[in-house]
Amino acid sequence: MTAKRNDGAGLVLAMLLVVYIFNFLDRMLLSILAAPIQADLELSDGQMGLLGGLAFAVLYSTLAVPLSALADRTGRVRVIMWSLVIWSGFTALCGMAQNFWQIFLARLGVGVGEAGGVAPSYAVIGEWFSPERRATALAIYSLGIPLGSAFGLLAGGYIAQEVNWRVAFVVVGLAGVAFAPVFRLMVRDRPLGAAAAPNAATASLAATFGLLARKPSFWLLSFGAAAGSSIGYGISFWLPSFVQRSFGLGLFDTALFIAGILLIGGTTGILLGGRLADRLGTANRSWYAWLPAFAYLASAPLWALGVSSSSLAMGFVLMLVPQGLSSLWLGPVLTSVQHLAGPAERATASALFLLINNLIGLAAGIYALGALSDVLRPAYGEESLRLAIVWGLSLYVLAGGLMVLAGRTLRRDWVGEGG
Repeated sequence: MTAKRNDGAGLVLAMLLVVYIFNFLDRMLLSILAAPIQADLELSDGQMGLLGGLAFAVLYSTLAVPLSALADRTGRVRVIMWSLVIWSGFTALCGMAQNFWQIFLARLGVGVGEAGGVAPSYAVIGEWFSPERRATALAIYSLGIPLGSAFGLLAGGYIAQEVNWRVAFVVVGLAGVAFAPVFRLMVRDRPLGAAAAPNAATASLAATFGLLARKPSFWLLSFGAAAGSSIGYGISFWLPSFVQRSFGLGLFDTALFIAGILLIGGTTGILLGGRLADRLGTANRSWYAWLPAFAYLASAPLWALGVSSSSLAMGFVLMLVPQGLSSLWLGPVLTSVQHLAGPAERATASALFLLINNLIGLAAGIYALGALSDVLRPAYGEESLRLAIVWGLSLYVLAGGLMVLAGRTLRRDWVGEGG
């Protein structure tokens, strides 16, 4: 039965991974291109924080819930495909912006599109992979974060250096639009089967939220991940600017530096988290939360050492390990959320989790670091961003504490395949 369940699953996972790579490729363009955009459009760090966080996150987080409920009812693959078209089109429009408000509105559009991509993808993976392989599958899918981020940094940095930042947005956006019909042709929704039939009536948004709201694990996992994402997304967005200001690197050299950290540290941490969760979590569900707890707590002091280094080479080495640790949570936590509801409700449950995680993590974290950097700049100059990052690392300690508590309730709240 397991072999039949996973027949063709590898192709489905590969295609979803490519879509997710486009997701983060589009996001990270703004990060690597921050310096030329700020110079061209005369924007402050606070305004860039709004573009990277609030402009994207508000609609991305809130629309993910109704779009995922729609996907649960009408077809998850179709919603993912059209989402890719929309966010890629608005990415291309970012390259045509002439002022802050034009690029702000274009980023809103990117958020609208990406709202329908991630949570339905989690649910499709839940359809195609058995429980004992699900954390590993979700970890492989989550490789779209470091891979897409690295490709975005490299593509954006190279194109901007050779041509300009506007062309980088247009090229990457049109590439996503071109891939959308290929994805739709290659991927189909898998029937949920008889096991999901009893849950079909509960797939409404209100019913799914009511189910999750009664489970302490949902709130602890959501707010724990949100605290970690606040500083995690903040570091991801501002690290290129920090490297350029503190170490004096050029645009493409910065892209190579950050891409190396993401590809080595990020991919290792994500894959390790998925494999460890599948192995340890089978015997004790609490490990799906305790693994991220350990990783969050260990990453805070290591990130502080990395960004405080005065040597570029030493900084690279010191940032590799915390990059891996701060990425480890993805497979374990996403699998846990999948199992807080029945199979027919998974996209909606994931979207409700992402609503909290992204509305706090994306909207607040990126902007907060940029605004704090602006406040510290008169006293600390180009080092203000370094200090803002170090202060923000306390959020990893909060995230770790919430995950420890989640591990104590997760076994009770876990839902098996039968709902």
